[in-house]
Amino acid sequence: MQRMKQRLGRQETQMLAYLQMRRQRLVRTGDLTSPLRLSRLQERELFRRMARGKLIARVRPGLYLVPDTLPLGGAWTPSPALALDALLEDRRGAYQICGPNAFNRYGFDDQMPTRIYAYNNQISGDRSVGAVALTLIKVADERLGGTETVTGPDGAVVRWSSRARTLVDAVYDWSRFRSLPRGFRWIESELAAGRVRVAELVRLTLRYGDVATTRRIGALLEQLSGPGAQLNRLARALPETSGSIALNPGRPKRGSINRRWGVVINAWR
Repeated sequence: MQRMKQRLGRQETQMLAYLQMRRQRLVRTGDLTSPLRLSRLQERELFRRMARGKLIARVRPGLYLVPDTLPLGGAWTPSPALALDALLEDRRGAYQICGPNAFNRYGFDDQMPTRIYAYNNQISGDRSVGAVALTLIKVADERLGGTETVTGPDGAVVRWSSRARTLVDAVYDWSRFRSLPRGFRWIESELAAGRVRVAELVRLTLRYGDVATTRRIGALLEQLSGPGAQLNRLARALPETSGSIALNPGRPKRGSINRRWGVVINAWR
């Protein structure tokens, strides 16, 4: 484990003072050579020392995040929102926190993830910025949305998948998030408590789901609340099919068949 740099040298002090005076949170290779009168080699070594000393956070090669002020003790790591903003701003992309983090945020699951999961339209794979571990899930632009925003204590705006969007994603992305059949129970509980409405769930399913998601949510809602106008909206969006899928894809496809949705109603409670 790298030890935190305990004392700031002249170059480190000058760098932080210059960037904080300019209110500059992101710094790139080449930004400091002229104002601090550094050679390229000196600048590269300065960045290396600062990152190893946990005074700045490396976003990618040649791009670093800098704190507004150093905390007591000197060690610093960005918030998840700052890390995500830096990564996606660099690529001119957009993101929203989703999956296990959203499950925990809305009280569906009490397990606190050790990583930040985020849909985005630019980057796929695992990344780290400072101590923030990220799993970035690249999606098409049209799959971004259904969000709410929260401003963090550092002023960064955090974009979260909304409560209802998170329920849709629990069904849509069940394999990645291992969220079924739990997601069905979350939907049942949220509808019963009035925190999510059928109309909102249907709207987001039509916008961000796929055929399998629409069929599963349609069959589930019919079980929970019976037929209605909102379910007719879902049914009209489906292509005709003679095949069937399991409501709970993690269990054998055995049970009664709801032919309207082409779904085998197997165990999910």
